[in-house]
Amino acid sequence: MTLPAVAVSQSPEDKFREYLASRPQPQRFTEQQRVMVRFIFSQHDHFDADQLIDEMRKAELEVSRATVYRTLTKLVDAGLLRRIELGARTVYEHDYGYPAHDHMHCDQCGEMIEFQSPELEAALREVCQRHSFNTSGHTLILRGVCAACNRKRSSKRRLDMI
Repeated sequence: MTLPAVAVSQSPEDKFREYLASRPQPQRFTEQQRVMVRFIFSQHDHFDADQLIDEMRKAELEVSRATVYRTLTKLVDAGLLRRIELGARTVYEHDYGYPAHDHMHCDQCGEMIEFQSPELEAALREVCQRHSFNTSGHTLILRGVCAACNRKRSSKRRLDMI
């Protein structure tokens, strides 16, 4: 499922520049950071830091490993990216300009499937209301096996019976 983009008032680059300037000790928006923000927001994929570094190198965009890690943390703090913990692996996705959604993660192939569920959102609102809980957001990751891996597994089992 591809999620539709949500209209935003600023580009990710402008929002990040504003975030850096608003820090208690304002920070400069460097050329490496600009290149990185443009690259990240030119596509919508879940990625980890090493994948980002590899993809940027393939595109002949040089950004130091230290800058990538520092900038990813700042992009999360700025509300542009969301950090998703998958056991020992941390992946990132766009948070700015995309609607609220949840994930299914295949334990076999690693695929991340995004989904929206108005029924789930309504149930979460009701639970929060029942407990007088003011939520600032949530992260839901359903772990299991995707349809493609299930098909592969069931075809192997049929072959084992022969």
